[in-house]
Amino acid sequence: MKRWKDRAAITMPRAAIVGHDLFMVWLCWIGLHQFRLSMQPFAAPLPWWSVEIALILAAQGLVLWRVGLYRGVWRFASMPDLVNILKASLFGLFAIVLALFLYNRLDQVPRTVLVLYPVVLTALLGMPRLLYRSWKDYSLSRTDQTAVRVLILGAGQAGEALLRDLRRAGAYQVVGFLDDAAKLHGSHLQGVPVLGRVKDVARIAPETAARLLIIAMPSLDAAAMRHVVAACEETGLPFRTVPRLDDLLEGRSLPGELKEVAIEDLLGRQPVTPDWKSIRGWLGGRSVLVTGGGGSIGSELCRQCARHGARQIAVVEMDELALSTIEAQLRRDFPQIQCVPVLGDCGDPAVIRHALALSSPEAVFHAAAYKQVPVLETQMREAVRNNVLATETVAAQTQAAGVATFVLISTDKAVDPVNVLGATKRLAEMVCQAKSDPQSTRFVTVRFGNVLDSAGSVVPLFREQIRSGGPVTVTDPEVTRYFMTIPESCQLILQAAAIGSRHAIYTLDMGEPVSIRLLAEQMIRLAGKHPERDVAIVYTGLRPGEKLHETLFHAEERYRPTAHPKILQAEAREIVAEQVFGATAALREAIGIYDLDTMARVLRETVPEFLPQMDSGEQYAATVVSFPARHARRT
Repeated sequence: MKRWKDRAAITMPRAAIVGHDLFMVWLCWIGLHQFRLSMQPFAAPLPWWSVEIALILAAQGLVLWRVGLYRGVWRFASMPDLVNILKASLFGLFAIVLALFLYNRLDQVPRTVLVLYPVVLTALLGMPRLLYRSWKDYSLSRTDQTAVRVLILGAGQAGEALLRDLRRAGAYQVVGFLDDAAKLHGSHLQGVPVLGRVKDVARIAPETAARLLIIAMPSLDAAAMRHVVAACEETGLPFRTVPRLDDLLEGRSLPGELKEVAIEDLLGRQPVTPDWKSIRGWLGGRSVLVTGGGGSIGSELCRQCARHGARQIAVVEMDELALSTIEAQLRRDFPQIQCVPVLGDCGDPAVIRHALALSSPEAVFHAAAYKQVPVLETQMREAVRNNVLATETVAAQTQAAGVATFVLISTDKAVDPVNVLGATKRLAEMVCQAKSDPQSTRFVTVRFGNVLDSAGSVVPLFREQIRSGGPVTVTDPEVTRYFMTIPESCQLILQAAAIGSRHAIYTLDMGEPVSIRLLAEQMIRLAGKHPERDVAIVYTGLRPGEKLHETLFHAEERYRPTAHPKILQAEAREIVAEQVFGATAALREAIGIYDLDTMARVLRETVPEFLPQMDSGEQYAATVVSFPARHARRT
């Protein structure tokens, strides 16, 4: 009984639409004949039904069905549906002419009727659909006591699409648009007026009694977005934004979804456009292994590899919760990918041999590392063991297994290291360089700076402090850092791996350095509060091992552009492989007896540019080298 009702619920509306369309075909044919015959003084009356009309209905009905007209939904009828109807009317005319020619040689069919038929039929079939949609939209958007009055900033394509979505939702009433294009002022978009410029939102919002502002300008750069957000903050009203195109394509947002303005929208980062063809050409159908696959960078690398063609992903992770989390995500979101989880320390040769034997990877991404600068200043043994010796272990086992590519995830702190993190990551780079062999594994090193929302970064810390009412702790009012989003950094890692030559060191264009003080202030404002008034900012002083400003480039490394404008290749500094391997052997022995003095001495001797911070907090002058590609693009 239920199945019969379900079938009837599907069939009856469709049958009604078919009946409507056939009636319109009949009305069009009869109406055009009556119009034509009314001009003749002695015309024979046209019968309301005949074999000729039956042939016309059959021919036109078949064409309407074949062009897919009944797969559309009246509720969402739009211009493509109208074009489809016109196409069906033209094809229907040819079918009718053919049928009537075979039946009666087009006897007594006026040429005026044939000429006007497709135009009139398009109007008769299209107008009811558009009127029905307009009526439904009006029904949903009519004034309601519970509807939220919305002011949309941006009267472009995104604003028009947003207006349609909000009308369908029924819970919002759009009261106006704001746009900086002077030619739009005073005009109407879908019946909604364009009231003025974006910067006038503080004056216009109270006049319209708006309760919500929506920024519908997804193509804005960060500087322009900051101005728009500042204007919205003056109103005291909540504001949201529509997602960017790359967020939609990467699945981080849904179409029609409204999201809060995130701090990454305001940091000056231009969207990255990787060469997906080269990435998929290199990655497609391959098996890869990711160490530290449960961390911020490692887990996103797993997702990016799965999204762009990897056949199998082996995940090595020592945190059981992180391992189970990324395994569940991969199996849920990418069921076609074979996931090979391995719980263990990547510094253990047996663990890496086991993982390599299970997955037989063609590329290894070594993302496992300790990265917290102040912590590692007092935990040198673990920093050396995990950042240097584990890298040597993974690289050696990768090379022994004949894996084609090894990618080391490094950091900008390895350029002019003043802390244990930078020194250990620089030594890890040197280990990879020393192991490079033209006849074996290709070693690729990728450096970049801080990652937004990664575990331990300032963004989640600030967010939690703001949620708790403050204070927000900033180390120094002058401190700056380079930032990237997690997806952006992983996309560029894959890009560098795809274009990488043998033992290449790549540096990512991190944009301009960001003031941490301004970052904290902006995050407080995005939370709807005012810095220093609602949430205090406290300066705690630089922590052990921290610098005021990070650098991305070393004076002794020559940089040249690559096929991607946001990636530079560095010419590696000269090293002595025997000295590097001797240093790692000495470090391995010192770790066994927890000899911190020997570890510190070996680090200083092997990494001569390592200049530890003074206990007094004195700042060494860093070598500053501009990003050549960025300046080249300006000329």
